[in-house]
Amino acid sequence: MHRTFWYRNSLSIVFIALFILALIAQVYFGWQEQASLYQEEGSFLGFSTYLTSGHFLSATFENFQSEFLQMAMYVILTISLRQIGSAESKKISGTEDVDREPVAHRDAPRPVKQGGWRLMLYKRSLSIAFIVLFLFSWIGHLYGSFRNVNEEHALKKEPLVGLEDFLTEPTFWFETFQNWQSEFLSVASIVILSIYLRQKGSPESKPVDSPHMETGKGG
Repeated sequence: MHRTFWYRNSLSIVFIALFILALIAQVYFGWQEQASLYQEEGSFLGFSTYLTSGHFLSATFENFQSEFLQMAMYVILTISLRQIGSAESKKISGTEDVDREPVAHRDAPRPVKQGGWRLMLYKRSLSIAFIVLFLFSWIGHLYGSFRNVNEEHALKKEPLVGLEDFLTEPTFWFETFQNWQSEFLSVASIVILSIYLRQKGSPESKPVDSPHMETGKGG
């Protein structure tokens, strides 16, 4: 049997490694892009300075907040909304195992055993976590984008803008909604495509021989 740490955690390890590699590439090429802008204005942008710049913070949190919004809405909306035939939906009628009330037993998580307000929060902890991460990232994106605009204004010796004025301009909202729409499209894609398409061995797919209109992952 495969019981090694790497095997048991391979999915999260691979995705974290891919995230780190992609972030490193983003930092490098983002620095190159901004450094060229600074050169055009006769200034120099060091690598360490770039890591605290508005350009880096805006680009990073811009992507984070859309991903966390996607996951928060996905977790919450799949509680009550259905899509017939989709592997990503609960069954059209009836209750499922995830709908039952938790029962305290020996191996249950501690909040289940404690009950009360701890259990009430724990029952919603996944959606709460994604909402908090989304709000934190949204604020980080706003702060980074605001700083980036003023850093570019300062570089070109133009007047700085206040936060209220910045929020009335299209830059921040364009950055926000161009990411949100792509996340909504990606969720809609997996919900709809999993009705008719299959991937043998993936828990995100129905069994290959399942009827198209069978809702949920079956089994």
